[in-house]
Amino acid sequence: MLFTPLAAAGQSGPVASPVREPVPVIGPKAFIDYFMPTPVLRPLSATAWGAREVGRRDVANGLEDATMKRWNYWDGPILRGRDGRYRMFASRWDQADGHGAWPRSNAVIAISDALLGPYRDQGLAWPADRGGMGHNITPLRLPDGRYAVVASETRTGDVFVSATIDGPWRRLGTITVDQSGVASLETPGDMPDHGTPKPWHGSNISLIVRPDGAFEIIQRSGQILVSRTGILGPYKVMGDSIYRGLPGLPQDDLRAYEDPAIWYSGGRYHVIVNHWRDRRAYHLISCDGIANWQVQGLAYHPEADVIRYTDGTINHWNKLERPAAFIENGHVRAISFSVIDIAKERQTGDNRHGSKVIVVPFDGAAMDRDLTKAIGGCGA
Repeated sequence: MLFTPLAAAGQSGPVASPVREPVPVIGPKAFIDYFMPTPVLRPLSATAWGAREVGRRDVANGLEDATMKRWNYWDGPILRGRDGRYRMFASRWDQADGHGAWPRSNAVIAISDALLGPYRDQGLAWPADRGGMGHNITPLRLPDGRYAVVASETRTGDVFVSATIDGPWRRLGTITVDQSGVASLETPGDMPDHGTPKPWHGSNISLIVRPDGAFEIIQRSGQILVSRTGILGPYKVMGDSIYRGLPGLPQDDLRAYEDPAIWYSGGRYHVIVNHWRDRRAYHLISCDGIANWQVQGLAYHPEADVIRYTDGTINHWNKLERPAAFIENGHVRAISFSVIDIAKERQTGDNRHGSKVIVVPFDGAAMDRDLTKAIGGCGA
């Protein structure tokens, strides 16, 4: 087993992260080593909104309000339509209200002719339903060819469906969870309680269709939920948090783990999860997507040179959050992130700071190939 060291804490910003033990790496490289240089779409700007520490950056990458006079953007998973164009499913709220106004965010869909952007905001996804309210936006294509979008955190796992990727979207219902066997936890730091479980509340949901046709959720608590009766469930809680006691994953301050993202590629299931306080994210793998998870290195952290352009310029955002994998031809081709240039509590509105969604190229084909070569396939 190989190990990858963490970069020096605080090397590119005012926030220092604690020194951590090396993170175990099963394959030849960690997840963080498969990020690729980002092509420059427009000349890099030194005058765009944001902290100086971010560096010269491409305002055409991803989705943003280049004027920072109207919107903060968040979330940002991407699907490709049958017309070959890309749709980003994001949330937005008035930047003048500061980052703390995210609970009032609305779901939007943006479109681009290219994977990296620029994405053009097309407006609210479901304007007639609670004024478009939506956060923690997660899209997927259903087995029957329709599209679905799940909103959690501000909505308890509401599911919207459409026959086309551009809508119109109608609310199908709300996800239900069967807690009769195992109770759902709010955070990974909560311990299982054998009393009456609390009503389920969807938080940081990431949802996929498994190869066997079932639906699988990982939620903020790190618990896996599976439904074999459709996207609305009921989902069965498959056990305790997959983070608890996992060798190689830091166990102190478990409540700070959030924003898990799950996908299936290379014959196995993958999860990346972010520790918001340490600003470190980790990559986990499993053959069945339910048990026997292993840590496969550091996924990313904002002090590393993850966001580097093909001309050598490097960006360092204060936070990289809400990761989502864009899958094409069975492998991860890019990772989208919600980014903010300063500490969230300092983004108080109308101060030339804010958030956007960026898209970073990723060599998922090489990662899957390397893992299979190093540890073999998962079998039938």
